[in-house]
Amino acid sequence: MFFHRGSLIFWLKREKKMKVVFNTIDDYILGFQGDIQLILHRVRETIRAAAPEATEKISYGMPTFYLEGNLVHFAAHTHHLGFYPAPSGLEAFRKEISRYKNSKGAVQFPFDQPVPYELIAEIVRFRVAENLELAAIRKQQRRRPGNEPT
Repeated sequence: MFFHRGSLIFWLKREKKMKVVFNTIDDYILGFQGDIQLILHRVRETIRAAAPEATEKISYGMPTFYLEGNLVHFAAHTHHLGFYPAPSGLEAFRKEISRYKNSKGAVQFPFDQPVPYELIAEIVRFRVAENLELAAIRKQQRRRPGNEPT
């Protein structure tokens, strides 16, 4: 049975039912109707292509890609696709995202406009490089003399 997530959440709140929990990104995507499913599939494939080493999970109730930490989250809302690449991922692309509604850690891509898949890929590649660099720094810091466990 298909449902629109925004409508379902409203119905769940009104009926005081339990919240739907998704265990996989496949389950999440299957919870939406045709056109939204297609967008979510393409976003997922775009992220996979830009971060082939990343693993998938559900975090904060959203599809999440993980590589040495969370890379990006995305979610379908009633009128837009929410994309959450961490504040640094948006700050690096401030000019490119300026035409979309955005905040410190999120950008909204309206469903009535073409989804900027190439911009999503660029942001993901930036986040991959950032996470790998931070992981290397953390690893190096653990190897410093005096950082050995006692």
